[in-house]
Amino acid sequence: MKKNHLKTWGLCIFALLGTATAAAQGVPSMHNIGGQQYPLVNPDNTVTFRVKAPGAKSVQIVLDKPYEMKKDTAGLWLYTSTPQVPGFHYYSVQVGGLQFADPATYTYFGMSRMASAFEIPEAKADGDYYKPQKGVAQGALRSRRFYSEVCGEYRRMYVYTPPGYEQDKAKRYPVLYLQHGGGEDERGWPNQGNMAYIMDNLIAAGKVQPMIVVMNCGYAVFAGQPIPEQQPNARSSMDAFVAFTDMMVKDVIPLVDKTYRTLSDREHRAMAGLSWGGKQTLDTTLGHPELFSAVGCFSAALPMREGTDINTLYNGIFKDAEAFNKQFKLFWLGIGSEEGPGAAMMNKALTEKGIRSMLYTSPGTAHEWLTWRRCLKEFAPLLFK
Repeated sequence: MKKNHLKTWGLCIFALLGTATAAAQGVPSMHNIGGQQYPLVNPDNTVTFRVKAPGAKSVQIVLDKPYEMKKDTAGLWLYTSTPQVPGFHYYSVQVGGLQFADPATYTYFGMSRMASAFEIPEAKADGDYYKPQKGVAQGALRSRRFYSEVCGEYRRMYVYTPPGYEQDKAKRYPVLYLQHGGGEDERGWPNQGNMAYIMDNLIAAGKVQPMIVVMNCGYAVFAGQPIPEQQPNARSSMDAFVAFTDMMVKDVIPLVDKTYRTLSDREHRAMAGLSWGGKQTLDTTLGHPELFSAVGCFSAALPMREGTDINTLYNGIFKDAEAFNKQFKLFWLGIGSEEGPGAAMMNKALTEKGIRSMLYTSPGTAHEWLTWRRCLKEFAPLLFK
């Protein structure tokens, strides 16, 4: 056998071993398109990204900020991040100042545009609740188009119906209205939040009463008004949400009660939301106590500051603790431990006043989907008891 052949085979074997070693150091992110190795989640929770752009002069990976990638001789750009906390993370590729989704991953509407994502898994025992489990019956997730008279347009909502909904045609169910945050839309909870798996698993474990869950787009303006542009990576204008409560009360709730087998009284209707959706939840429920009996705020945009008088908020609904406790069976606040003090401040002010308020703190998480998945897991079992 010629020496040059041996050398060639040796290089091939070395390359294969090198590839196997690199793969053994990490696993492809669960949000990669089938067959794509990168982004690669490493055992130390760092993430390695790879982008093929042989003609580019500079490529960045955008996480909390842009990070420079390094180019190899094959035109592949590589970057390994610092360790990332468990949970769902948005990211983008940037070339020439333009940010776009990585072709190697599925895309999600977040940051007011389509973006890529990677996932740092929780410890197995902690993270199974938002994943499909063998032998657990699955509910149905429906995409529903409807016309909003308030907004003067066709819109879309997602409706989760629990396992058994199709089999027992006589049974009626309570309803949870569940909202996304700013920069996202009605796809947030079904896709990023894995809400259907969370509900399926909780129902199968007997921890949650089977219920219908309705998820709407929080962006809503009155008919004839221009829709404010969503600015990528920025907070959206409040003008983009002005018609939301009217749309919910006049269009969505009547349609849901007419279309699905709901228990249509306020005792069996709840609402929850994350971030800006938490603010929308408070505006809607506290503005219409005749319609709702339970409220959940996940990292909500709260009007709490040092010195805020709780009696002045939401048209004075907190002034009479006894009346509030009769109206609302559950008032629940959830927050990540790495977030601000607003939720704790509000809970303290309410409990000192005699209002039944509950506070949950998600350990080690910030303003992110892992916080909100945990919030749903903790909040849903308390509903409709």
